[in-house]
Formats: sequence, C-alpha cells, structure tokens
Amino acid sequence: MQDYEESVSFLGTWGPFQKRVFLLLCLTSIPGGYNLLSVIFLLAEPSHHCHIPAQSNLSQDWIQASIPLQVAGGRLERSSCSRYELDLVQNLSAVGGKPALNWILNQSSVEVLVSSLKREGCKDGWTYSTEHYESTVVSEFNLVCSDQWKQPLTSLFYFLGGLFGCFISGQISDRFGRKPVLFGAIFVLSLFSSAVAFAPSWPVFIALFFMLGMGQITSYIAAFVLGSELLMGSTRVIFSSLCLPCVYVSAMLLLPVTAYLVSSWRHLSLTMAVPGLACLPFWWLIPESPRWLVSRGRFQEAELLLRSAALHNRVEAPYVIFIPANVEKETSEKVESPSILDLLKTANIRNVTLMLWIIWFSLNVSFFGLSFNMSALYGNPFLNYILLTAVELPAYTASWLVARSFPHRLSCISFTLLGALALLLIQITLDSNPAITLTLVLLGKFGILAGIAVLYIFTSELSPTVIRNTALSSCAMFSRVGSSVSPYLLHLAVFNQFLPWIIVSCLSLLSVLVCFFLPETFREPLIDTIEQMPPVQRFRWPWASTPPDDGKLAKDQTTAPEIICTSRL
Repeated sequence: MQDYEESVSFLGTWGPFQKRVFLLLCLTSIPGGYNLLSVIFLLAEPSHHCHIPAQSNLSQDWIQASIPLQVAGGRLERSSCSRYELDLVQNLSAVGGKPALNWILNQSSVEVLVSSLKREGCKDGWTYSTEHYESTVVSEFNLVCSDQWKQPLTSLFYFLGGLFGCFISGQISDRFGRKPVLFGAIFVLSLFSSAVAFAPSWPVFIALFFMLGMGQITSYIAAFVLGSELLMGSTRVIFSSLCLPCVYVSAMLLLPVTAYLVSSWRHLSLTMAVPGLACLPFWWLIPESPRWLVSRGRFQEAELLLRSAALHNRVEAPYVIFIPANVEKETSEKVESPSILDLLKTANIRNVTLMLWIIWFSLNVSFFGLSFNMSALYGNPFLNYILLTAVELPAYTASWLVARSFPHRLSCISFTLLGALALLLIQITLDSNPAITLTLVLLGKFGILAGIAVLYIFTSELSPTVIRNTALSSCAMFSRVGSSVSPYLLHLAVFNQFLPWIIVSCLSLLSVLVCFFLPETFREPLIDTIEQMPPVQRFRWPWASTPPDDGKLAKDQTTAPEIICTSRL
C-alpha cells in the first residue's frame, strides 16, 4: 500500500478519466453548497409588531399609536413584542381622544400621552413585514418574542443533524466505500429538502430539518475524500483546494438569489431539492476509490477499475499493477473494520487528532458566527450574504495558490491569523464606521475561510487511507459542534455588543496556536496506515539548544559553549 501512487503512475495525472472524475465530483458539491445557507433564509426573522384586529374599530391615528416606540441600534423602531392595552385604547378612541407623544394644550380636543398607557403582550398575534420575505418559518410558526428561543434551537437541530451524519458516515465510508456514502447523502439531502416544505408544525419541521442537516456536510466530505484518492499530484491539489470549493461556493451564491426570487419558504425548500436530484444519475459515471479498495484488500476490483481507467486514458497498463508479494501479504492479513476509536489508537494519531478537533471546532465557530452576526449589520440581507459568500471565491483562490507552493501548516497559520486580527479590529469601528466594519468582516471571513480551505487539504494529508473518511468526518463532526454553538453567539451581544466578535477572534487565535504543533505534510506522499503517522512537533524556545544525536555527541560537547553563546538572545 505504501507504493500505491508509484503503482498507478502509468495512468498519468490529467487524462480523460481524470477529467471526467474531476468535473463530475465538482458538480456533486452543488447540492451541499446550495443547502448550506438554508438555515439563514428559511429562519429569517422579518420585522414585526403586534397585530391590531380590524374589528377593533380604531381610527388610523390610534392604530399607528397603539404600538410603542423603542430605540434599537441607535434607531427609533416600533416595539416587536408589546402594544398598549387594546381595551383602553378603544375607550380613548371612542370618547374622541387623540394620541400625542407629549402633553400639548389643545382646547378643541382631548389629547392623551400614549407613552403613559399600560402595555400588554401581542394577544392577537403579529403583523410581519413582507419587504424581503413573503413568509418564513419564523413568521408562519410565530417563533418570536416569548418563543424566540426556538430560533437558535432550530438552527441547533440542523447542525446536530450534520454532526450525527458525520459521525456515522465516516465509519460507513471507510467500511463500505466512498461512493455509497456520497450518493446516499445526496439522496437524503434531496428527500428531506422536499419533505420540510410540507411540515405542518414547528416540531415536525425541526425533526425533518435535522435529517436535512445530516446530508449537507456529509456529501461534501465524501466528494472531497473520493476526489483526493482518485486524483494524484497537482491535479489533486487544484481539485481539493480550488475547484471543488469554488463550485461549492458558487452553489452557495445561488441560494440568496433564489431566496430573493422565491420569497415563500415552502417553495424555497422544494427548489433546494432540485440540484441533488440532478446529481443522482452520476452514480453510473463516478467510480469507487481504487485506493480504498486496496486498503480493504480488494486488489482484483482495484485492478479492474484501474485497467478500465487506462483504456479510457488510452495508455497501456502494466501486466502486473500490484506486486504479488505485497498482494499476498495484504490479503493474508485480516482486514479490520475501521472505527472512530482508531483515531486514538497510537500516541501519534491521537495527538494529531485531538489538535485537529480543536482547530476545526474553533474555526467553524468563527466562520458560522460571522454568518449569523451579519444580521446585526444594516442593509439588504440578500446583498449582505452575497458579499459574505462572494469573498469565499478569492479566499479559495488564494489558498490554492499558497498551498501549491508553501508549507501547509504555515499557510493555515498565516491565513487564520489574518482573519483573527481583522475581527479584533472590528471593536474599534463597529459603531463609528459601518463601511469599514463591513470591510473588516469580509477580510476576517477571507482569512478564516482560506485557513479552513488549507485545513481540508492538511487534514486529508495527515489522515491514513484506511481511516481517512472517518478522520475527516470526525473533524467535520467537531466543526458541526462549533456551528451548533454559533447561533447563540449573537445573543451574547445583550451583555456587550463586542462580545461575539471578541469570542470569534480569540477562537481563531487559539487555532493558530494549536496549529504550530502539527507535523508538516507539504510535498509528502499520502499516508496509508496508522503506523505511518508522523509525530507532532515539539515546542522549543528559540534560544533552546537542539538535543544532540548519539553519533555526534563528542562534536556537540566540544562546540556546546559556542552554540550557547552565539544563540543567546
């Protein structure tokens, strides 16, 4: 297995077979990308106020005055969750009273200071603005005011679905293959995108939304792993770091446009099922990973697939692809079914896995926290999210350019540090300059997302073939833990408006610190077995001397005084 890439080098890196796989796998990322922002548009909260029934027989002046005014974000707005007592307002209207914001002496009529009236809740429901949305889950099921806690809980169920999907799909993929998991996830995504459109109540909706979340990230992870194992060399790098993410982002950009055109959440849900249904016929065009087949000891199937690819590329396959001695050794050994516990099997893989989990959690809290905090910025929500998504295209382009020429650990650290510093500066401009604040938000997302893009490649290269999908899925599982926390970040602003931004920037800095200890994988062959895992980097102070090797002990002892003297800061 360790000579796999050398054994299949006869295929080349960019023939007709690779071109077909490259294109089709990029297209399979569209359903997952198209559904990612669904949690934002389906759960959008339109501006609203208490409903005043038409049979209340109030004058137009009293209808307008019956909703209290309040200051929100430095602006005067109508209260969303209270109104003046309707019975009292009706009595005042019946006796000819007129509403006034301040006491005014007027001999011809009785004026009432409305701010002194007693308030009550929205007993007759709410009236929702249709400026941006005809209907959303929030407006249809009234998830506002006393039921506002249901909004982040609904988002939580969506991301918990992704967490559960990652937990089971990684082990299924490493046991039964990459291809079944990829198309199974796409099918689940399409099925439950259609099903949520017919949800009659909020409890039914969150149950279906949980299942929808299961397929979203799972489909992308499976496509990423399958492409990383089918493609080699520079083709693998450009696929995993540029083309697959860019197609994914292009699909994300389509959803705000669709949400603008299809303003009903039920119709939008049905539209979200279309890309997945269009990708299902690719089952007959995309092969299984031969690298995975070899790792499972299924050499005959792998050879058959590789010879078919050679015919497609019009190259001649060698008479023997895999060395018989190695084949006998691999087939004679019992192939154990991988599990998530194998990620903790040895000290090397355990240390690397724990560090990757911390980084994935931290960066995804920051990534989704930025997305949810966009609602705190003023302006058209569709334009805001298009800008926030469009910045991902240059982020992925930059990550590809850097990943192909520079060490991946250093690249991940540099991009994430850029994003963290931009988010820290938001505290200075949040109230004073909205344009600069938006620029810093976009720069912060650029850095964090470019760091995540490199992290995908980095994680794939650090994971052995026998458990690669499980490793990536476990990391995605922790990313979904982070995204599950992110909807609640916005609510921390009630304690301090800067608190959400401080948390996302500090978590990004934590990722930078942990990343320093990971081993470098730049221009190294993919790891196939757990035993090949490299050790983590040991932290050394810049002025600390390097431990001497046994063969050079005498030389180091004689030169030690000069080394200490010349390296002292």
